[in-house]
Amino acid sequence: MAKTMRSTAPLNAPRHVAIIMDGNGRWANARGMPRTAGHRAGVERVREAVRTAAEAGIQYLTLFAFSSENWNRPKEEVSDLMGILRFFIRRDLAELHSENVRVKVLGCRQNIEPDISALLMEAEDRTRDNTGVTLMIAFNYGARDELVRATRSIVAAVTAGHLDAAAIDEATLSAHVDTAGIPDPDLVIRTSGEQRLSNFLLWQAAYSEFVFMPCLWPDFDRAAFHDALAEFSRRDRRFGAVPTPNLAVGS
Repeated sequence: MAKTMRSTAPLNAPRHVAIIMDGNGRWANARGMPRTAGHRAGVERVREAVRTAAEAGIQYLTLFAFSSENWNRPKEEVSDLMGILRFFIRRDLAELHSENVRVKVLGCRQNIEPDISALLMEAEDRTRDNTGVTLMIAFNYGARDELVRATRSIVAAVTAGHLDAAAIDEATLSAHVDTAGIPDPDLVIRTSGEQRLSNFLLWQAAYSEFVFMPCLWPDFDRAAFHDALAEFSRRDRRFGAVPTPNLAVGS
């Protein structure tokens, strides 16, 4: 039987946390190391982030692993990244499964090398029935591309007569994006001090809280994760509404 990590969740823990894992290359450059070394160090933080999320009672953790724009990086670096991905899945899938983690992959599946596509499918299929943290890996992912793909799917449904165009609403689009059936992220974290979304979850992050961490991703340890969660706990989330004053009796 798969084991479930013990939760130490605060009452106001976010249900869904998404992380833009930024700064691997700069971390390596600062140490006179090749960028690949930074990416490998970043993988270790992925493992720790999953464990920390489970312990904190976070139900969904989305990690921006490889964007659709990252293909424009030097070929050697892209090749190294693909090798790291292969290594991570082959080595860690059994452990993730034993820890009751469910894996879901976001992003476009076209034009991906067949063995990587097969590994991603294996990760999803093998962990499909797990009930612990859902780990969503955004691979070959870009939010604008996601919205284009969702739009095409909706148009096809209308053309086929399965959907009334007049009935299209926000829920319709949410049902056709890669995170269909998953709650929107409560918290988006970005490491390395950069303060932008970089084409990540543009639709889903409409009301997310943002925490920008100064540390580079390979330095984003358990303590840094908890610092981000503590910052989230101090936020007053109103979702566009005006809070109703809580007036004491007789005031």
